[in-house]
Amino acid sequence: MSKIKLLLVLLVGTGIKSQELNNWISNPVDYVNPMMGTQSSYELSNGNTYPITGLPWGMNYWTPQTGKNGNGWQYTYDAKKIQGFKQTHQPSPWMNDYGQFSILPVSGDAQTDQDKRGSWFSHKTEISTPYYYKVYLADYDLWTEIAPTERAAVMRFTFPETRQGQVLLDAFDRGSYVKIIPSERKIIGYSTRYARGKMQNFKNYFVITFDRDFADQKTWSGNEMPKPELEIKADHVGSIVQFAPLKKGDVVTMKVASSFISPEQAEVNLQEVQNKTFDQVKAEAKDIWNKTLGKIEIKGATTEQAKTFYSCLYRSVLFPQRLYEKDKNGKILHYSPYNGKILPGYLYGGTGFWDTFRALYPLLNLVYPSINTEMQKGLISAYQAGGFLPEWSSPGYADIMVGNNSASVVSEAYIKGLRGYDAEILWQAVKHGANNEGPISAVGRKGVADYNAIGYVPTDTGIDESAARTLEYAYDDYAIYQMGKSLGKPEDELQPYRERAMNYKKLFDPKYNLMRGKKKNGDFQENFDPFEWGNAFTEGNSWHYTWSVFQDIHGLREMMGGKNNFVKMLDSVFVMPPTFNINYYKEVIHEMREMQIVGMGQYAHGNQPIQHMLYLYNYAGQPWKTQYWVRQVMDRLYKAAPDGYCGDEDNGQTSAWYVFSALGFYPVTPASTQYVLGSPLFKAAKINLENGKTIELTAPENSEQNIYINQLKLDGKNYTKNWLDHFDLLKGAKIKYKMSAEPNRQRGIEDKDEPFSMSQSVK
Repeated sequence: MSKIKLLLVLLVGTGIKSQELNNWISNPVDYVNPMMGTQSSYELSNGNTYPITGLPWGMNYWTPQTGKNGNGWQYTYDAKKIQGFKQTHQPSPWMNDYGQFSILPVSGDAQTDQDKRGSWFSHKTEISTPYYYKVYLADYDLWTEIAPTERAAVMRFTFPETRQGQVLLDAFDRGSYVKIIPSERKIIGYSTRYARGKMQNFKNYFVITFDRDFADQKTWSGNEMPKPELEIKADHVGSIVQFAPLKKGDVVTMKVASSFISPEQAEVNLQEVQNKTFDQVKAEAKDIWNKTLGKIEIKGATTEQAKTFYSCLYRSVLFPQRLYEKDKNGKILHYSPYNGKILPGYLYGGTGFWDTFRALYPLLNLVYPSINTEMQKGLISAYQAGGFLPEWSSPGYADIMVGNNSASVVSEAYIKGLRGYDAEILWQAVKHGANNEGPISAVGRKGVADYNAIGYVPTDTGIDESAARTLEYAYDDYAIYQMGKSLGKPEDELQPYRERAMNYKKLFDPKYNLMRGKKKNGDFQENFDPFEWGNAFTEGNSWHYTWSVFQDIHGLREMMGGKNNFVKMLDSVFVMPPTFNINYYKEVIHEMREMQIVGMGQYAHGNQPIQHMLYLYNYAGQPWKTQYWVRQVMDRLYKAAPDGYCGDEDNGQTSAWYVFSALGFYPVTPASTQYVLGSPLFKAAKINLENGKTIELTAPENSEQNIYINQLKLDGKNYTKNWLDHFDLLKGAKIKYKMSAEPNRQRGIEDKDEPFSMSQSVK
């Protein structure tokens, strides 16, 4: 037998494993797959993402558009045709977009009808990276390339031989404007389309320039034939510019920028690319991505693990987006979706705190605190303009989801040491939001009068998802209390929040050891079914929401009868069948299906409420079960592929869960300084902190089998606790895991090893 044949036999016999990367990854952006999560639909989400070409937290992103105008599923991996390249600000398909417009190069007739203009494409000729996108449009025999900056982009179109080399602009409907200026090779205009809220004076002004003269130009409106007019304003308009006959391989370069402030500001934003070549913009964007992703370095991962990790980290640094701009004098300005005015200062938008307070903002506070400092300034801008903090910004107030989790986002930042902004304004903002109903049900606290009076939102006063609201309000009150303590506020000001933080106890039913909706008279809601989604809960059932006592897991444990019963309840989540009751929703919503198909019982990682639950074994003296289940979820439910998530990615939250978990710890209680231990995925990792310090994590014995922590050393000393402290990490820390294939049932089992709980710490 030849050596080659012998090698093949050995590979087949042992199974081909993904190559292990034994050196620090120096170009992490090369491991990002923007297609992760794009094979999704209304019925089943594998992420509900789209491939984003842009910069971290950039104001504008670009994506190939395969869906019709206005369709939230603007790019789906299974689609066959591209109908344009879209500037987008869309946080998710459920929220849809705002200020969008699209560009499409064509050779031949330029069809304004979106059903007719799309071109077949193949993933075989598609290159998608965070900093560069390229695809072949088969029907037009041309290539499109995109390279981004924060507020602008360069596009490069390589044409075939044609007498009709053209570029079509679609400014979308609901009021748009276009003007062609041939002498300047320029198109200007605006889009006013948005999906959420009610915004005054909203326009996304764009400016587009080309490096070739126009041989012909037309504008169009709706279904009418294009006309040789240079300016048009109507419900749905666009333009077509044509160049002199092109030879095969001729390149047309287009530069584009936009502004929410004014046409003049769009011109200022265009300066980001004005004197740069396509390749310069591409190289600079790649460098920015490597620096941003390189804040976390890994070693000893398999190739697939590295791809999944950096694809998740990429998703974690996209939303919310910078919505502020710099004028010609460098002054920071923004259009405010809260009052329609142009105002000084920072603003971010495009995130839902119901999702992202859990892991995304803790990741920012640890790894990218200067960015979150800007975000806190942006929340001040939102509060001062609109009167309340947003809970879902898209870009302004959006009436969706429950809770008052801006309190967690604001409080955690201050508790974890962020400074450089007016925390007193935000203190007033969180108190205002905690004690008032807002202009819409998802701002402030719906049902606050009853909550403050009797300690919960009742099920029989016309407010849906009341138990979910109560549990989240209680945690948010805890967060406000902790921020007030950090600010040195007097006890009489803090007392209501300290007391309300225990309101979760009002909904605990010892008959089931589960949370349950309660009527105003104090009786539990009738016909309780712990498998019913919705009703008193949000996008989940009682088995999912019972664990939403982030601030006091010890107290929840004791209500369940102590450690053993608590562990049995945790174990039950995984052994029950994936049953669901649809009485409330009247249909199988995608989150139900995503729970059903992963084979983990009632564990629904595809949605946020239960994602921290795996870490709760650390509070009951059995940390090895956390280690087992965390690795199961990382290994089974994530991969850098189009179907790579097990539910909605949700603006970085589901990705940030993976990033933290792969490092070996997770922020169960975001508005505290503790991270609860899990099971690290790599043999080594480094977090390069903004203060110049480094967190070094090593687990040399780590493997597919060695998933349990046998021993842990912190800065050379044996460490038995089941948590790490934020401020200890900020000093620079060396964390060494000794991993094994069997659990160490003697480590982390004492009461003193238990992570933070309010009832243990606040007397």
